[in-house]
Amino acid sequence: MSNIEPSTVLLGQAQLRKLVPLDLDAIEQVEAAFRSLATEAVAMPPILRLDIPEHAGEVDVKTAYLPRFPSFAIKVSPGFFNNPSLGLPSLNGLMLVLSARTGLTEAVLLDNGYLTAVRTAAAGAVASRWLARKDAKRVAIIGAGEQARLQLKALRLVRDIEHVTVWARDSASAHRFAHDCEGLPCDVADSVNQALRNADVAITTTPSREPLIHARDLHPGLHITAMGSDAEHKNEIAPDVFAKARYVCDRVQQVRVLGELHHAIEAGVIDADASFAELGEVIAGKATGRANDDEITVCDLTGTGAQDTAIATLAIQRARGSHAGTIFHNDVTA
Repeated sequence: MSNIEPSTVLLGQAQLRKLVPLDLDAIEQVEAAFRSLATEAVAMPPILRLDIPEHAGEVDVKTAYLPRFPSFAIKVSPGFFNNPSLGLPSLNGLMLVLSARTGLTEAVLLDNGYLTAVRTAAAGAVASRWLARKDAKRVAIIGAGEQARLQLKALRLVRDIEHVTVWARDSASAHRFAHDCEGLPCDVADSVNQALRNADVAITTTPSREPLIHARDLHPGLHITAMGSDAEHKNEIAPDVFAKARYVCDRVQQVRVLGELHHAIEAGVIDADASFAELGEVIAGKATGRANDDEITVCDLTGTGAQDTAIATLAIQRARGSHAGTIFHNDVTA
């Protein structure tokens, strides 16, 4: 018999915002998850996806077990894009954290998508840390929503950004983004091409179904982090970009199905059996990242269960340290 009394911690969004801000610790935790994908026996099944088209809804379920962490997370992430017309947020969700040793539920994280937003922004920072030029100063943000703001905040933790250019389909949103740019000079571009013209780093954060960045928009030294193509129908990077840039992704078998690579394969630009480096392999020194300051790089990030387990583990570690959350004692008997 175990002398440990099983318990489950319940944490809400407000508590999680205090426990897990977007900071360097969050970036390091997510970077460790990428490294694990390249160096450890990670168990990460394919994403389970449910579409509810009559309500513009989609639900993703992601999970992963990483040997470096004592727990693993199962995340349910709904996106219902008619919700703003009902006065509700588009994104929601929760994470369950279970012991990797016993399978007992350790925590229920009612984050309403907050932890996903943080780990996604942190992943963008990891991509730029390893693939953008070290002297990168100017960033183009494509999109002007919450993730666009978080991506900029995360990027500033790993690069000394001095200037921002933003483009969004909704000009009013782009101008609000520029107004709230935390003291950085920020210009609103009339086109994606104009936004990228002088950028060292470009970050795409949209649900676009048609390519936004084409080969004609590229220039030497540019790094692009593509965040938006997390479903088969989403596409921000045109297939012709692949002929001009070094391509790196978060998980090859995943981007073949739903990332930017998926569209390049469909267009016949890339062979379906071609091999590409994963970001974790670059971090672990198993693959080449940026070769020189003139190279163009693209990092295709579709979001992985490994990132979810990493950020959820950080949350419960901090919750235990601060005795935060409501604790439920589980009646577990053999």
